[in-house]
Amino acid sequence: MRRISKVTSITLLVSATLVGDWVFAQPPKQNGIELRAENCIVKTIQSVRVPAIAEGQITEMLAVEGANIAKGDLLAVLDDTQAKLALDLRKAEEREAELNALNDVNYRDAENSERSAKAEAEAYKELRRQGAVPYWEMEKKILEADRATLRIELAELQQNVAKVQYIAKRSERALAEYELTRRQVLAPFSGFIENRMAQLGEWVQAGSPIVQLVQLDKLRVEGDVDALRYPGKVTRGTPVKVMIYANSRRGETAADAITVDAKIGFVSSEIDLNHRYRIWVEVENQQVGDEWVFKPGMEADIQIFPSGVVN
Repeated sequence: MRRISKVTSITLLVSATLVGDWVFAQPPKQNGIELRAENCIVKTIQSVRVPAIAEGQITEMLAVEGANIAKGDLLAVLDDTQAKLALDLRKAEEREAELNALNDVNYRDAENSERSAKAEAEAYKELRRQGAVPYWEMEKKILEADRATLRIELAELQQNVAKVQYIAKRSERALAEYELTRRQVLAPFSGFIENRMAQLGEWVQAGSPIVQLVQLDKLRVEGDVDALRYPGKVTRGTPVKVMIYANSRRGETAADAITVDAKIGFVSSEIDLNHRYRIWVEVENQQVGDEWVFKPGMEADIQIFPSGVVN
């Protein structure tokens, strides 16, 4: 067994202090028999090439390789001049439609005209009874009063149409805002910028990858379980101890393994040609300074406790 250098020992001590519940220990046994997964390795849960949603020239590139970012952070901006002008136009049209929808001048004018026409018609009816005006003059005033009533209905209809047009313009403004946001490339989740594929000033198409974003705050440890050796003993929710070799290779030094208590999150329904099926366990990651303690590709072991009692 190789000797551990002083630098490695100090690193392990600092890591153990910062991560709280993590301990360095020899993998435990249960009743003298080890139930463990084989070929275990640390993998990412999410590793995504974040694409551009629209086409255009990159006018701002905020993503920096090696940076830790939060969900929703701005990574890049495409040329949005046209989208901004379109949004300004839609806002003006929406405002115009809103004013038309709130305008009831025509409706109030129609009501006043109706009252005037009805009063004039009643006056002509009285004059007709007195024989002061011919019959057709009276009928004309009555028809004008009916027409004034129709003008009220027309004004009400026009106001309702204006309200609908306002709703349509409001939707057009929302579409213009969406078009503007399509020029912004945002982080879909919190993670680590592993690689930047595009450069400032470059023209990209919709779907072109801008950066590769990797989730590191939570990782997955995958391994294989012998289906013939442990039939029916490994199920989802079974408690486990995960030993991750953060500073060495598997089997070199047990003290180099950081041990984490966890539960099995997945058990495959398929058995391969070697009579093994796949399982994985999610583990929380933590940072020491700017560095993450666990990284994808690290070797690991998974100790399984089918009885539910962790030694």
